[in-house]
Amino acid sequence: MMPNVKRQAAFWLTIVVVAAALVASAILLVDYVRPAPVFCDATGGCAKIRATFIARPLGIPLPAIGLLGVLAIGFAALLPGAKARTAQFGFASIGAVVALGLLGVQAYMHTFCPYCAVVDGASLVLAGLSFARWNNDWDPPPQKAVLGGGVGALVLAMALPLGIGFSRRVISGDVPPPVVAEMKQTGNDKVTVVDFVDFECPFCRMTHAELGPLLAARKDKVRVARKHVPLRMHPHALDAAKTACCAETLGKGEEMAEALFKAPVEDLTPEGCEKIAQQLGLDVEQIRRCIADPKTAERIENDKAEFKAAKGHGLPTIWVGETKLEGAQEKAELEAVLDGAIRQL
Repeated sequence: MMPNVKRQAAFWLTIVVVAAALVASAILLVDYVRPAPVFCDATGGCAKIRATFIARPLGIPLPAIGLLGVLAIGFAALLPGAKARTAQFGFASIGAVVALGLLGVQAYMHTFCPYCAVVDGASLVLAGLSFARWNNDWDPPPQKAVLGGGVGALVLAMALPLGIGFSRRVISGDVPPPVVAEMKQTGNDKVTVVDFVDFECPFCRMTHAELGPLLAARKDKVRVARKHVPLRMHPHALDAAKTACCAETLGKGEEMAEALFKAPVEDLTPEGCEKIAQQLGLDVEQIRRCIADPKTAERIENDKAEFKAAKGHGLPTIWVGETKLEGAQEKAELEAVLDGAIRQL
């Protein structure tokens, strides 16, 4: 190849490698500052490196430093002149030394962070390309279109993963799996309220009296997932839970739950629950067949298992998004948590 062709090839290779390093650095930065990983495995090599003392030198996330360093190399590569060539080589040399150290840390820890490896590998390649430019007095092509295209490529390589990463909704690792599953089912346009209840529990009934109107006023922004945990000490709780499950399958779950919470406790007998179902316009025979179906009892056992998996200790237990509320709650607290979760959508 002619020398000029070699220079252009080296220039564009530099831009491509810088862009790859910017993408990986931006991905790492997102996962360092978000409450839970967006791109990386929460238990993989990225997480292990993130937990070390080198992850935040002077309190600054390491990927932020890497991102700035790679940007400096990239913009120096786009500028002509001896000062730009020297600056590029200087930044790239520092980056290569840091990269070798970080690769050594990963080897010592017997772990592997794929995005770290991309940044570190790119840093070593950039050191070689920057030395070649500095040693041979190469400059980028003089066309303004080349400069504009190079700047655009670098900005896009950084902005795209940052935009995706910071726009995605993430769930804290402190949220138990059953609640996470419900939140994923809801999607990003509503707040998930997971309500573990016993219809005979006096504290559940007190809390629902405050929570019910708040949910009704925000029904366009909230999805309620009710989980049934009928306690043995409450003789009518299981009958009420089965009736609620069956009404849910027939499209009247919320109406039935509201009626069961408001009914006197002594009316939560099988006969009393059937009467409530009839008042709601449900077919009593369908309700009876559903209650007798083993799948209904299985559903309640699954709900109880999820209560244990969610580390529930008492009723009511309510998850509003990522916030856990346990025990009887006052209206002001419920409203503040609910509105706070809606604002975060």
